[in-house]
Amino acid sequence: MSDYTTLPEGLPVPADDGATDHLIRKAMPPILLPSTEGALVNLSELGEGRTILYFYPLSGRPGEDLPEGWDAIPGARGCATEACSFRDHFAELIEAGAADVYGVSSQDPEYQGELAERLDLPFAMLSDESLALADAMRLPTFSAPGHERLYARCTLVVTDGRIEQVFYPVFPPNEHAEEVLAWLRGRGGLGDAS
Repeated sequence: MSDYTTLPEGLPVPADDGATDHLIRKAMPPILLPSTEGALVNLSELGEGRTILYFYPLSGRPGEDLPEGWDAIPGARGCATEACSFRDHFAELIEAGAADVYGVSSQDPEYQGELAERLDLPFAMLSDESLALADAMRLPTFSAPGHERLYARCTLVVTDGRIEQVFYPVFPPNEHAEEVLAWLRGRGGLGDAS
């Protein structure tokens, strides 16, 4: 059985293919996604301030195999470690100016709920099973054995309904929350928003 809480050595590093270059300053569309808190979240109404939306392909479950060749796909491995990183830095992210944090994948709400409970996440996970947001905003995706399309790992900072910052590609995922935290601390108050 694989240990989903650590990253194996020698994972391939994803390259920046420009797939998110068009996103800065784009308004979030009025797409409703179910959250692990039992509500629908309207992405065009995230509220004032900075919301962190981190997208990931799929999280493994203890005792269940990941797709064949998963570790060979650049940027695929590390969803649980990324979630744990955001969990461990959640209070600091809020203190540094994030109004909210959401993890987003195409896994169903039940699967997302199991992950949130198992990892004791202090933030909600959103389920986009049809990849509606990926289609509406041309977010990067990829395929893997048994999965026609999965989100490629990226993070959006949405400020007052518009994308202020994009992190892509994300690697290593277990250190990504620290990268977002450093960016937030460097930006200071919302008066600095683009």
